[in-house]
Amino acid sequence: QVDVVESGGGLVQAGGSLRLSCMASGRMFGRYTMAWFRQAPGKGREFVASISARDSKAEYLDSVKGRFTISRDNAKNTVSLQMSSLRPEDTALYYCAADLNGEDSLEARKYDYWGQGTQVTVSS
Repeated sequence: QVDVVESGGGLVQAGGSLRLSCMASGRMFGRYTMAWFRQAPGKGREFVASISARDSKAEYLDSVKGRFTISRDNAKNTVSLQMSSLRPEDTALYYCAADLNGEDSLEARKYDYWGQGTQVTVSS
């Protein structure tokens, strides 16, 4: 069992920044692929960013490239998502997820444990 807890969401104006944080339990955190997904009202869950266990290689949704940065700290069992130049279309519930097999997938079904989500709202 791995507990995943997100924090850092909130309300921000377009063009602003937010930093999301996620903590996952477990002694093997350094072997998990970690990712952020988001879900806007009436839409499906969408991949945002992931970071590999082996070499911290990052993958991003095209629309967030250059604006969002994912990072991890294995000593603290945390992963962060720094979001800048936020747009109203970034408004969503953001979820942190852990893949214990370290498959570096962009697919939600590959992730084993999920947090409850943190709301990000960007006003125009």
